[in-house]
Amino acid sequence: MLALPDARARRDEHDEQGPAAPTQAELLDFVRRTAADAELISSLPLDPEGRTWVRLEGPGGTEAWLIGWPPGSGTGWHDHADSVGAFLTAQGELTENSLAARLPTDGWKTLELTEGVDRSRRLPAGRGRAFGRHHVHEVFNESTEHHAISVHAYYPPLPQIRRYSRTGATLRLEQVERPEDWQ
Repeated sequence: MLALPDARARRDEHDEQGPAAPTQAELLDFVRRTAADAELISSLPLDPEGRTWVRLEGPGGTEAWLIGWPPGSGTGWHDHADSVGAFLTAQGELTENSLAARLPTDGWKTLELTEGVDRSRRLPAGRGRAFGRHHVHEVFNESTEHHAISVHAYYPPLPQIRRYSRTGATLRLEQVERPEDWQ
């Protein structure tokens, strides 16, 4: 009998229960293909003052967004709770700062971060990344002149977003947003 690759076997197991959850690699592939759709990317209305977004149809129940970033705009520190995700810059360049540390998910308001947990990456057009559950990061457009546009996908659809403030090594939970707050 021929052995099936893990991803296929996982799908076969879930066929009786419905489609399998998209993997991080599949989410990254979706955002890459979507970002390559020049007509879609150029259709996003851009606002000089604030971010703009359009909800997209993602694969397998994925929540997906096309987001426009005016010069100097960003998200602030946040996570996507129990969702895995991927995003890719379609136009311009974004910067992502993230924490390479597993944070407790509940029961805290303030954490003191240790040295060496900060990561930073520049994501010019065509570059992106996938991430796991509870990934804490901030994304921003450092350009003073040009908009950036990106494609994002999350699975399961975002149950909440936790927003943080950061001063030096201190990370503080400030707010928890639910889907009704941004849809």
